[in-house]
Amino acid sequence: MKREPRIPHPPSRIPPRRPPAHPRRSPTYGVRLLEVLALHQVPVWLMISPHGWRLLAEECGITDDRGLKKATGGDWTSVRVFDDKDRGAEPASGSAKSAGMVICPCSMGTVAAIAHGTSRSLIERAADVVLKERRPLVLVPRETPLSLVHLRNLTLASEAGAVVLPAAPGFYHKPQQVRDLVDFVVQRVVDHLELDIALVKRWEGK
Repeated sequence: MKREPRIPHPPSRIPPRRPPAHPRRSPTYGVRLLEVLALHQVPVWLMISPHGWRLLAEECGITDDRGLKKATGGDWTSVRVFDDKDRGAEPASGSAKSAGMVICPCSMGTVAAIAHGTSRSLIERAADVVLKERRPLVLVPRETPLSLVHLRNLTLASEAGAVVLPAAPGFYHKPQQVRDLVDFVVQRVVDHLELDIALVKRWEGK
């Protein structure tokens, strides 16, 4: 039997494997809020809890003040940084005047401490001071769903004078990217601080 000559197959051309793409991370609510305040030269007392640093590392890849400063525009001339473990720092006293306070994001543990006045850190003490001095306190929780314990603590905080502003963006401004959703929440925060800053188109009833 006559055999046909074997024609070698050309080696398969497999395209080289490309490294995975690393999309640009959108800023979280707290990072974007700090960026906006720093950009507009609004005086800020910055306090970050250990858990807050963990969130920054996990969600934004930010591990220190230098990285956070870079992520928020690089100009911190209006920002003062305080150690959350220093319960005797300036924000812990009612005699140190401020325009209010925002905790963004605000964990349910922090809400509980504020609601029951059991301040264990500078952040919680500063929130306690803001309430007793009748200054604006804006809490931005993003926990979901909420247990009955969470709801009761949020109610107590609200009754004490805090504004509970959940990180729940709207969609009527036609967001095109994640940043637009973040800006929606940040806009509501700066509004409650009575700052004349415009980030998103406002509802016009049309």
